[in-house]
Amino acid sequence: MRLLLVGDVFGRPGRSLLQRRLPAIIEEQGVDLTIANAENAAGGTGLTRETADEVLDAGVDLMTMGNHTFAKREILSFIDREPRLIRPLNYPPGTPGRGWTVVTSRSGVEVGVINAMGRVFATAHLDDPFRGVDAALAAMPETVRVRVVDFHAEATAEKMAMGLYLDGRVSVVAGTHTHVQTADARVLPGGTAFVTDLGMTGPRDSIIGVKPELALSRFLTQLPVRFQPAEGPALLSAALVDVDAESGRATGIEAFVEGLGARQRG
Repeated sequence: MRLLLVGDVFGRPGRSLLQRRLPAIIEEQGVDLTIANAENAAGGTGLTRETADEVLDAGVDLMTMGNHTFAKREILSFIDREPRLIRPLNYPPGTPGRGWTVVTSRSGVEVGVINAMGRVFATAHLDDPFRGVDAALAAMPETVRVRVVDFHAEATAEKMAMGLYLDGRVSVVAGTHTHVQTADARVLPGGTAFVTDLGMTGPRDSIIGVKPELALSRFLTQLPVRFQPAEGPALLSAALVDVDAESGRATGIEAFVEGLGARQRG
């Protein structure tokens, strides 16, 4: 089976590009299940009901989140009721929402999806993501062989550590959060597909999605600046992962970016 993992959807430019390109990619590539990180979908920070619907209507089957999960208070009105949305499982106990789920692909294969968040350089008070993922895997039905982890983290080393920690126990570990796709997509020795970061689906001529002049002002003055999504052309960053549905082992991964002129492949 084939999975499509889409990097952080950033603001209206990212949502619009998804609506234009995702249906064709799904059709052309024979995608069985599409997962997208949507924590930046609403204006570059957070998620609303309206923006969630736009992402889902574009063809996304499941949305994952990250450190901006609760940036828009509106999410509290639907996060517990939307089965196609999960948030990092290592938020403290009692946090609304859930950290993992099982979904059925177009080909009828059950896929377990886990969302976790890193702690290195993080400002939130988070539980241990490694033990959190262990607990989720233990709770997941054994019949679910295909298992995907979106690890939303800042530090490259922490993402690599998670990939190697889970190698042979899950089908895919894909990093999100830093908005720049890394050139290290590969299948690890134990059969787990890994990429340190999927990248961003959002404004191309930006600083990780933000208007350059606003981000530069923050760097140059150290004064508070209200960030806004940049305008202009957008890019789509994602990875296609082939998985043997019976064993759950990945057989291949191809990371790619559309929108940097010619299509770039990792």
